[in-house]
Amino acid sequence: NISSLFCSGSRSSKTFKPKKNIPEGSHQYELLKHAEATLGSGNLRMAVMLPEGEDLNEWVAVNTVDFFNQINMLYGTITDFCTEESCPLMSAGPKYEYHWADGTNIKKPIKCSAPKYIDYLMTWVQDQLDDETLFPSKIGVPFPKNFMSVAKTILKRLFRVYAHIYHQHFDPVIQLQEEAHLNTSFKHFIFFVQEFNLIDRRELAPLQELIDKLTSKDR
Repeated sequence: NISSLFCSGSRSSKTFKPKKNIPEGSHQYELLKHAEATLGSGNLRMAVMLPEGEDLNEWVAVNTVDFFNQINMLYGTITDFCTEESCPLMSAGPKYEYHWADGTNIKKPIKCSAPKYIDYLMTWVQDQLDDETLFPSKIGVPFPKNFMSVAKTILKRLFRVYAHIYHQHFDPVIQLQEEAHLNTSFKHFIFFVQEFNLIDRRELAPLQELIDKLTSKDR
């Protein structure tokens, strides 16, 4: 029974992987607070813009961590519905299927179930976020030259989790009354990647109709 499953209040704190925290008191923490404050204004187009005088790499880093945490939590609410049986393949509708490869441990793309794929994906993202040479948390430590290309790969992959949830698990999302939360999170994500041109349009194809719908009101 879905309702009894989530009425215990565990829903909001249920994350699929450990949450990635930005250290309090750090400049990145201030940036995150700024992002949250502008988000509160309800204007997502404004909220994603680079704050004046800030470093683009740092802004992308802070938001990437935040999106990881959001998607982690959203997926965490529907893990009971995303199983080896219900989702033997990682897909976003009948036309889009994803095979996993990370280029290091798994070089040749493998077919796997959606829960397995998402587990690989989120573990991989977490490893990138925890790597101080890629995502430095200390003030003054420079971002690596390849930072943007790493961030783009992370965001491209995180998009696939949204795409899978929307295509395969939208009914439970509605039953759990998570629809508004999911839409707001996804819309914020899309405005962000559009603002800085971080995901190739072809990659967004599985949700293009939804993207057009969500963004048309805010042009």
